[in-house]
Amino acid sequence: MAKRTASAKKQARSGARRAARNRGARSEVKTLIVKARRSLADTQAEASERIQSTVDAVRGLDRAAAKRVLHPKNAARRKSRLARQLAKLAVAAPAPAKGKKAAPAKPSSSPAKKK
Repeated sequence: MAKRTASAKKQARSGARRAARNRGARSEVKTLIVKARRSLADTQAEASERIQSTVDAVRGLDRAAAKRVLHPKNAARRKSRLARQLAKLAVAAPAPAKGKKAAPAKPSSSPAKKK
C-alpha cells in the first residue's frame, strides 16, 4: 500500500535523509578498515604505520557505533578482528628494543625473615 498520509510522507523523506547520511558513514568505516587490512598485510609497511591505520579504523568504528550507524556488537567484532591481526604480526616479528639493555634480576641480599 502506498504511503498516503502527510505524516507517512514526511517519515519517508526523513528516512531517506538518514539513509544517505548513514551510507556515507558506513562507507567511510569500510574504507578505513580496508586501509588497515592492507597495511597489516603489507610486509614493507612500518610498525608505526600499521598501528596508526588500525587505530584510525578502530576510531571510525567507535564513532559509527556511537551514532548507531553500525550495531555496537558489529563494531566490536570488527575491532577484535583488526586487533587480532595486529597482535599476530607483533608476535611473528617482535621489534628490537631501543635504549638500554635490561639488567638481569639480582637475588635479594637479605634473607627472608620468618615469624
